Amino acid sequence: MTDVEPMLRAAAPSALAILVRRTRDFEASEDAMQEALLAASVQWREDPPENPRAWLVTVAHRRYVEQVRSDVARRRREETVFDLDAPPDSIPARDDSLTLFLLCCHPAVPLPAQLALTLRAVGGLTTAEIARGLLLPEATVGQRISRAKARIRASGSEFRMPQPDELGDRIAAVCAVLYLVYTEGHTATGGETLTRIDLSSEAIRLARQLHAATPDDAPWRGEVAGLLALMLLTECRREARISFAIEGGPGTLVPLAEQDRSLWDRSLIDEGVALVTGALESAPAGPYQLQAAIAAVHDESPSTTETDWPEILGLYELLRRTAPGPMVELNWVVAMAMVWGPDVGLRELETVALEPALAGHFRVHAVRAHLLQLSGAPDAARAEFATAARLALNAAERRYLESKAG
Repeated sequence: MTDVEPMLRAAAPSALAILVRRTRDFEASEDAMQEALLAASVQWREDPPENPRAWLVTVAHRRYVEQVRSDVARRRREETVFDLDAPPDSIPARDDSLTLFLLCCHPAVPLPAQLALTLRAVGGLTTAEIARGLLLPEATVGQRISRAKARIRASGSEFRMPQPDELGDRIAAVCAVLYLVYTEGHTATGGETLTRIDLSSEAIRLARQLHAATPDDAPWRGEVAGLLALMLLTECRREARISFAIEGGPGTLVPLAEQDRSLWDRSLIDEGVALVTGALESAPAGPYQLQAAIAAVHDESPSTTETDWPEILGLYELLRRTAPGPMVELNWVVAMAMVWGPDVGLRELETVALEPALAGHFRVHAVRAHLLQLSGAPDAARAEFATAARLALNAAERRYLESKAG
């Protein structure tokens, strides 16, 4: 039987974009596409199509027409059914993914709802995955998605690429969504595998498109360049981040300090460093530029011990002021420990761990275990590693934490 999930994730976003462009109805198209995805998850296991995107567009299009015909409250759409009746003869090569991204990030929709809707419709994430990425209850995310679709419908927004002067109202949400999609692809919040290359590759592809579509004089160009740089400077380590005891068997996370740096992709490092350097020289430092600068310091260091930790700590101090958040605080604690010693890091961690979003998060226990190990308390470190392993939802991370506990 065929594993259909990678095929669905790869084809669904662009298929939805095609359907929205044809119907001009985002909410109904998204509903029809969800039905098509359910049908595909069953049928493709035994009979996978040669062109998954064309299959999804055709089936979702039929569902949409059926929905228009059966919905008495939407009789005004009946005039368009004649034009919609014939299934598409061919699927155009045109890529509307970025246009769909920007439609989901409509300024009429509150930013939190923009993030949830775009991660679902374009990023291909499930509601549960979005909830874990945003550190929110799953029910809250579901409500935001429903409200966002209703707001877009009420706004009467057209499916088209916004003009350059319209991008400013949407760029923050687009960047945030791309960042979260990439983050889920780089380290999946659950499942057996550490990474999801389909998500990280799609996020990088769309970030490149966004960078190309951003005018040179746009005030947000520096942050778009910083976001793309951050992805590249993180993606360069992918081959070194996982080890396999048995070829083809389950992999285990390899932390940054233990990675074989000769496996890092030098071309991605060079491209990312050039992007972030240019951005910092031409624009005020924003959150993505600062994170990219931190990644660049790591990538250009021969080893963990030779890393310029004071520079990283200074960059995290700036990041805490410009874009505070629970994970920023947790990473700042690690930088503090590397500069001032693990005991200082442990003291700061006790305050940071009080953040509601970090309550019960495995990364808090993993950081505490690491700092306890550095401070010479192996028994306490083992207990914290074991707790972190029990809480970790990603199997590759869990295997690493279990090995440390052992």
